[in-house]
Amino acid sequence: MMSQDVFSEGFWDERYGNDDRVWSGQPNAQLVDRVSGMSPGRALEVGAGEGADAVWLARQGWEVTAFDVSQVALEKAAQHAVEAGVADRITWERVDLSTWTGEPPTYDLVSAQFMYLDQPGLATLYRQLGEAVAAGGTLLLVGHHPVDERHGGHDFPDVRWTPEQAADWLDPADWSSIDLATVERLGHPGSNHEGIVHDGIVQAVRR
Repeated sequence: MMSQDVFSEGFWDERYGNDDRVWSGQPNAQLVDRVSGMSPGRALEVGAGEGADAVWLARQGWEVTAFDVSQVALEKAAQHAVEAGVADRITWERVDLSTWTGEPPTYDLVSAQFMYLDQPGLATLYRQLGEAVAAGGTLLLVGHHPVDERHGGHDFPDVRWTPEQAADWLDPADWSSIDLATVERLGHPGSNHEGIVHDGIVQAVRR
């Protein structure tokens, strides 16, 4: 069971405050693969971190709302958006997703990439994110797959899931299609995610 501290503002503020850049600065590969070519609209990006995914979405023409629990991360992300020239297309909000109660179904895309939250909180969060998707919109969930013995070499407890497990957390009656996939990719050289890693993907279209 994951300590609540691992999802706290203080934990992540310290993590983001200790390094100039925690992540690669590049958008997540599965987001780019799955969203490229979609007609842009309103997007909700959760666990935004230093903002690479939100900035990429804004560059594609999306109007983005980006959540993170860490104010330090959000300040970094906002600066990156300014540097990328897309600050006017992104709204940054400090939100603790472990206690979040959801939003109305107004988003054409809801993206959650590699959420660090234990059960049953993660399943609850995914259902709430699904409820924020507008009719005809897309929910994109990406996570570390348990086929990998480790999911990054860091000190987080196991947060891996299979696409089949994550799909079971959604109500199939709410979705016109639910696409499941496991994809190999090369981790970032010099990081804790080196070598071949596997991403579990759930891409669902709201009925």
